[in-house]
Amino acid sequence: MKIAPIIGITSSFVRKTLNSEGVYVHHDYHRAVLAAGGVPVILPPAPLHVIPFYLSMCDGFILSGGEDVHPMHYGQSPHEKLGPVFSERDEFELRLTASILEQKKPLLAICRGLQLINVALGGTLWQDIPTQAPSNILHSQSSHRSVPIHQVTLAGHSRLAKIIQETTVNVNSLHHQGIEALGKGLTAVGHSPDDLIEAVEMEGDVFVIGVQWHPESMVPESIEMRRLFSHFIHSIPV
Repeated sequence: MKIAPIIGITSSFVRKTLNSEGVYVHHDYHRAVLAAGGVPVILPPAPLHVIPFYLSMCDGFILSGGEDVHPMHYGQSPHEKLGPVFSERDEFELRLTASILEQKKPLLAICRGLQLINVALGGTLWQDIPTQAPSNILHSQSSHRSVPIHQVTLAGHSRLAKIIQETTVNVNSLHHQGIEALGKGLTAVGHSPDDLIEAVEMEGDVFVIGVQWHPESMVPESIEMRRLFSHFIHSIPV
């Protein structure tokens, strides 16, 4: 008998040395899920026929951070400042995301995950914010990932604002790409002071929220981020 929601967390691939390689996701993700009462399961990028098994196993999903999304998926040529990409992960997660939305599974998209869901729904990205949409807001911090460095303003009517019980929130920032044109079906509900889209959501009863920051790394200290994870986990029936 299932006693807690099983949360599938997407992951990447890391090679430290020739003989040391494996699946990678930052430990803050599974710690945040555990703290909120869920059971985390790390999902490696896999052949597309595996996706139905992931969907049947997991009650909800987190699209995690990581590499840049290749611009071929939104009809652009690579910018000179495009960072590392992982084509297998892109293909797998785009198909996984479409299936999650089709099956109306709860979804929390974080950083790259926000960008990925936007691309999956036909949106585009700034490939490099510092050169394509420069501002005085630091979006890629050098301080510890748990430290907030800029503010995000949330739409008061949004699900996200109601969940965290605030319309302004201080967030961390670890990205150089961001949403340019919004994907179909998404509503922008959070912006940084330079007007970059920092949060999106979809209408309906199912939890589908994306944030550009890393709430999992702010969970121990931030009551707002604890509320976000708690609501995500407890909105999932078991």
